Amino acid sequence: MLAEASSPPKQPGPGPRMKTNISYQPVTFAQIPSWEDDDHAAAFKTFRKSCDRVLAAARDRATAEKVPPPAPPPLALVTACEAASRQTGAVTKTGAKAFFEQHFTPNAVVHTGPNGLLTGYYEPLLTGSRTPQGEYQTPIYKRPPDLVNLIDETQRGSVGMTLTHARKTDAGVEPYATRAAIEQGALKEKNLELMYLTDPVEVFFLQIQGSGRVRLTDGSFVRVHYDGKNGHPYSSIGRYLMEKGLLAADKVSMGALKQWLKADPERGKKVMWQNASYVFFRELKGAEQAKGPLGAMQIPLTPGRSLAVDPGHHALGLPIYVSAAGMKHVNKAGVFNRLMVAQDVGSAIKGPERGDIYFGSGDAAGRLAGVTKHAGKFIVLLPNDTPARADASGKAAQEKARP
Repeated sequence: MLAEASSPPKQPGPGPRMKTNISYQPVTFAQIPSWEDDDHAAAFKTFRKSCDRVLAAARDRATAEKVPPPAPPPLALVTACEAASRQTGAVTKTGAKAFFEQHFTPNAVVHTGPNGLLTGYYEPLLTGSRTPQGEYQTPIYKRPPDLVNLIDETQRGSVGMTLTHARKTDAGVEPYATRAAIEQGALKEKNLELMYLTDPVEVFFLQIQGSGRVRLTDGSFVRVHYDGKNGHPYSSIGRYLMEKGLLAADKVSMGALKQWLKADPERGKKVMWQNASYVFFRELKGAEQAKGPLGAMQIPLTPGRSLAVDPGHHALGLPIYVSAAGMKHVNKAGVFNRLMVAQDVGSAIKGPERGDIYFGSGDAAGRLAGVTKHAGKFIVLLPNDTPARADASGKAAQEKARP
């Protein structure tokens, strides 16, 4: 059965999300695993990138005309970013460590939700053509002009199973075409084709990653970046195949999924249609292209330091110390202890300790991302004077963090 959407109300909006009791338990920096050994200068450089957007969002909040409006950055985070922006020149590891210890209080995340889970994502390198020719027959599409956001893009991973985007009509808004409908021609003859790739499976995974680098037939390279989606909830085809007994749980990886889907293209197409979500792209230009793939904060991502999180639990721009064991594909010891920065979101990233690690561009990064599925723990660095606990809805209550 194809993943067609049912008919929701004419004015869909954010719906209920499963409540998770979450609180923050202050700890000392000495209690953070391997805190002394991390490269705090690399983390600070990544954090300062976020601060450009945090400060801009704080300045622009009063005059913002965007509908729906973005969530305002927490005031304490703005204050910390102002302090970071005053740091000129190169910052040493010692100086960066001192900055985090002065301006933040580490808090373990205590919650009733699912256990922490880390996955990975990357920027794939693909081949493509501006026009349909030869093996290049599978289009990726630009954002349709009648597509509207029902929530701010940075919140799309935090609304559960409700619509995030819709089609604007004279009568209001209605659900946009599903993946199945689009791949069967719903957008044909609308002049929305951005470029053409070789394989529907590669297009599917490009959409999951959210960005990609494409080598065109003339030898030039371009970058494409997420520019909205059809609004339908993301559904994991890996979970679908496991539930149907078509792929063993211990065999599910990005490589195994690609192999299974490509082995029988017609069968694979129908399985991909189980995920009704469909992503649109824009081409990055000039300096924006040269700096690398962008996250939800619209800043270039940093391999190994940028983290996609659930914005329903953690504000974008927050430093988060991530700990995991068994990650021998990342280092020989298999222990991952690193200060990262919440800079991205994803439709599948839901929960207080759910993180997606950005590994970088190309095949090597793809191999790391494709096999990352490990239990993980978060220690959130809350800016001083930030609320230290949250109520059952995940919204911060007014209680000062104490060291």
